[in-house]
Amino acid sequence: MSEPEFFATPGYGDRQLTTMHYNQAVRIGDRVEISGQGGWDDDFRFPESLEDEIVRAFDNVERTLATAGATWRDVVAVDSYHIPDSPDFIGEVHNRVMVEQFRKRMGDRAPIWTEIGVAALGAPKMRVEIRATAVVGSGA
Repeated sequence: MSEPEFFATPGYGDRQLTTMHYNQAVRIGDRVEISGQGGWDDDFRFPESLEDEIVRAFDNVERTLATAGATWRDVVAVDSYHIPDSPDFIGEVHNRVMVEQFRKRMGDRAPIWTEIGVAALGAPKMRVEIRATAVVGSGA
């Protein structure tokens, strides 16, 4: 078995490693696991628009995957966590934008996906968090 290699996404990942003592990604052989990525910028500010926040979260997943040598095309599994729009439905915007981003970034490849509604996430004003597993080279 290969030794784990840990990665901090340049910018916010370096800060989280220093202040919160965790990395953004781990690679073992050709498998990459990333921690949940939100729609923050490098200063942990969030957009006003939920749509923009989800797109930025996808951008941050992409940045983190790249740090460990993977791409969205290598992703095989996604877990997403959402602050729901109502008690019984995560929401149309969440679903629509997530699916649009999967299609845009992954082409014909469709990952397995678990979408989970939660009461709170790790930062104030945060409404979405995306965690992914990739197998490098599997999307070629």
